[in-house]
Amino acid sequence: MTKNRTPDGDAFAALSIAVLRLSAHLQAEGDALAKPAGQTSARWQVLAAADHAPMSVADAARALGLARQGVQRIADLLEGEGLIAYRTNPVHQRAKLMVLTEAGKRALADISARQAVWADEHGAIYGEERLRQAASLINEVIAGFDGRAD
Repeated sequence: MTKNRTPDGDAFAALSIAVLRLSAHLQAEGDALAKPAGQTSARWQVLAAADHAPMSVADAARALGLARQGVQRIADLLEGEGLIAYRTNPVHQRAKLMVLTEAGKRALADISARQAVWADEHGAIYGEERLRQAASLINEVIAGFDGRAD
């Protein structure tokens, strides 16, 4: 016998389903934005992480909420294409730091220019206040999951 959810539980389940559906759409949109630069959403995320600050693959994986092995695979592909380079990490001998090369900076700038137009178009539809409220709630839910003991 299954227990019926409370109204709060129903609302959380509805939010969860909506976020999962939105995630699939954002993945497809991100792939479309990155494709002219020869990239995917996943590669774009790693490029953006490396642009944010020199960081290790493990640091990037934590920041992106992804598995380290997946980020390592993408980073190695990006390095092979000359878009990132590995540099010595002064705090960890084996965990090299990822940094963008000039080619990586150009690819990221290309994607970012398209993303700015896309974000402005979609932002105008929903409005800044509503979007900031939605993002705040989603970030609060994420923090709740991040803060719990597993």
